[in-house]
Amino acid sequence: MAPPLLGASDAHLWPLLALAGFVAGVINAIAGGGSLLSFPTLLLTGMSPVMANATNTLALWPGTLSSVYAYKRHIGEERRRAWVLSLPSLAGGLAGSWLLLHTPEKAFRAVVPWLILFACGLLSLQGPIARWIKGRQASGATAVPASLWVSQLLIAIYGGYFGAGIGILMLAGMAIFLPDTMQHANALKVLFSCLINGIAALYFLGMGAAALPQAGLMAVTSIVGGYAGAHLAQRMPARVMRVVVISFGVVVAGRLFYTG
Repeated sequence: MAPPLLGASDAHLWPLLALAGFVAGVINAIAGGGSLLSFPTLLLTGMSPVMANATNTLALWPGTLSSVYAYKRHIGEERRRAWVLSLPSLAGGLAGSWLLLHTPEKAFRAVVPWLILFACGLLSLQGPIARWIKGRQASGATAVPASLWVSQLLIAIYGGYFGAGIGILMLAGMAIFLPDTMQHANALKVLFSCLINGIAALYFLGMGAAALPQAGLMAVTSIVGGYAGAHLAQRMPARVMRVVVISFGVVVAGRLFYTG
């Protein structure tokens, strides 16, 4: 089925989607979890859950490129780990996106509220995870344990399938398997998030699974929001943003449970 277009009769949706893309970009820059806002907003327009998920991935991916650029020095210092873990990131992201498009619409609709609650739970643990990583001692070792490779593959599959909360999962995985600094762990997280979402976005685009007008509009505003969020992050408590996003996610999940 062809993706729905935003025509003249749907003009009232343009501001809503533009705002959702912008705020999601801001949230991702400050606390992470912007998909918990942008994905439900796409659902509110009447889009199916599978198409909304594909569109959301395509819409928010461009915003991750600027984050990769901002962390280019730290990524360069982690060159070996970046190369080794890029393969499971790309393979898992592609596998997860394939799984999404081969999941019956009814089954995905049933699992969506659980995925949203799972992502909310991950976001609520973001602070403790960040403090845990920060408290670990740095190490000069550059080896990549096989357990981390497998962990990254599984996280990437989830990322290609749904995606919300993958950054927190990756930080947790690196905290367990790599004794490294917060900045370097975050740099790797940003790079792998970009790869996972990028390969998934290309697959959705090639399969015609995403609504391009909506994705294009939200991509532009999410880039602007990400840029603004990078500056706001220095002034706004991330805890406040996390509470707002988690509350919104729980409400949306409850509504989806109620409506079936």
